[in-house]
Amino acid sequence: MKANRESLPHVVILGGGFAGLYAARHLYKAPVRVTVVDRHNHHLFQPLLYQVATATLSPSEIAAPLRGILGPHDVSVLLADVTGVDTAGKRVLLADGELTYDFLVIATGATHSYFGNDQWSKYAPGLKSIEDAVEIRRRILMAFELAERETDPEVRRALLNFVIIGAGPTGVELAGALAEISRHSLPGDFKNIDPRQARIILIEGVKNVLPVYPEDLSLKARRALEELGVEVRTGARVTNIDETGVFIGDEHLPARTVVWAAGVAASPVARSLGVELDRAGRVLVAPELTVPGHEDIFVVGDLASVKGDDGKPVPGLAPAAMQMGKQAAVNIRRRLEGKPMQPFKYWDRGSYAVIGRGHAVGIAFRRFKQSGFPAWAAWLLIHITFLIGFRSRLAVLLNWAYSYLTFAKSARIITGPTPRLDLVKPGRALPDGGTGAVEVEATAQVHASRQAPTPPATH
Repeated sequence: MKANRESLPHVVILGGGFAGLYAARHLYKAPVRVTVVDRHNHHLFQPLLYQVATATLSPSEIAAPLRGILGPHDVSVLLADVTGVDTAGKRVLLADGELTYDFLVIATGATHSYFGNDQWSKYAPGLKSIEDAVEIRRRILMAFELAERETDPEVRRALLNFVIIGAGPTGVELAGALAEISRHSLPGDFKNIDPRQARIILIEGVKNVLPVYPEDLSLKARRALEELGVEVRTGARVTNIDETGVFIGDEHLPARTVVWAAGVAASPVARSLGVELDRAGRVLVAPELTVPGHEDIFVVGDLASVKGDDGKPVPGLAPAAMQMGKQAAVNIRRRLEGKPMQPFKYWDRGSYAVIGRGHAVGIAFRRFKQSGFPAWAAWLLIHITFLIGFRSRLAVLLNWAYSYLTFAKSARIITGPTPRLDLVKPGRALPDGGTGAVEVEATAQVHASRQAPTPPATH
């Protein structure tokens, strides 16, 4: 049986996200052997990462082991880091080896883009992985803990300032969740500070929050954020980020915690294909989702630049990735049967952005605008449906119900080294007249992290 299996065409899928997962599932019982390669051993439900970052959910509730998901579908899973693709030799290059393929599906997604300012990444982490979410959660909760012990009012103010850069769905959802934590979840837990005095500042370079949404929904989202106490600053361009905070031109916003939600860049694997890419580094694929000149290579998900029937780019959303993964599998099957491949057609079911407890904005099926509680209920139903596994759905639903009724955040766990208050001392003067204690504390945190690596998240 093993010999017979080895003689089958080999389909290699790079990435265990939505696109890769759906490609693998829809090749079940096809006359191929399938191998999924990912640098992580789990499938991650990225749309809910912000809830891990803001202590509503635990990592295990939005992730599931790839082997557990794909094992019943007779799919091999390899934990490895992909460094490139040799299209001529039909090889996938790994950091520690290589794989040959007959068909290749590339679904490695996207990463953070700091628009050429990669040095900002250590001061303003993005949100793309469980490790990112746990680190942001640590920084948020640690800021309140340090403020509880700090006696200098200027330093305490900097510790209680939270800046989110980018007002797309991720930024808006983070800002709303942070406002709820400070206004409703944490008051009463601290004796020396009032968490309700925390400033949540959302910065966007263009004139509207949620700029891809219609203007009326964007305005509703802004009003909802402001009602939660979020300071929304649109038309503001960040010029620098350092240990002390964020600079908007000559203005300085002292902040202990900064989160980056402003831009994404395609996975660097795309550059190894030697084909034309768009400005974001995505592959300009053919209508069948193949790489031009290579009908045995499919690019799907956030790494693919493809247009819908309306001529607009297909958005980087989970439903689009699922549909692309399925279409790639369908076209591989058709190739094996000697049939012509079919072009990809995107069915836009809609998109939503949640803004705190019981409020969201969204568009269903391209035309039906929703806001308030009905949009939030639709968002909840969609996300529960897409979660992998009954246990995850049940756990998330129970946690959401508990959080909705009590405002409690059940995953307020701090990981990593314990901060030392004696390392927080006045440093250089800040433009607003405060002191640079935050700079020293951040440096101390980096030093402590190097001495004591953060253990992997297990809860």
